[in-house]
Amino acid sequence: MAAKDELGRRGEAVAVEYLTRKGLVVLDRNWRCRAGEIDVVATERGRDPARLVVCEIKTRSGTRYGEPAESVTALKASRIRQVTRAWLAAHAVDWCEIRFDVVAVVMRPGAEITLRHYEDAF
Repeated sequence: MAAKDELGRRGEAVAVEYLTRKGLVVLDRNWRCRAGEIDVVATERGRDPARLVVCEIKTRSGTRYGEPAESVTALKASRIRQVTRAWLAAHAVDWCEIRFDVVAVVMRPGAEITLRHYEDAF
């Protein structure tokens, strides 16, 4: 497995653990269709289950080329919305409120992991 892929998997595991501790219930991880992939689909425990939280998780080993969340461009956000529509259709969900979040993880070698959660990011 490529180092980049391993870093992404580790960052995603850290992000999912964080989201779960925060009270989200993960419904799906790495859901794929022709249009792309959704990293995490969740709901908020104790809140209206008709609200989905779709999370894009970005992991980097540093910030030399910018913060991880900066890589979620308007084009990427549009693609995530398109894949979300496919997820809703595949799960026979007619309508629900959707919040799009970004979880940015920086895992510098030999340093503490940093995580930023941007709710309603796009």
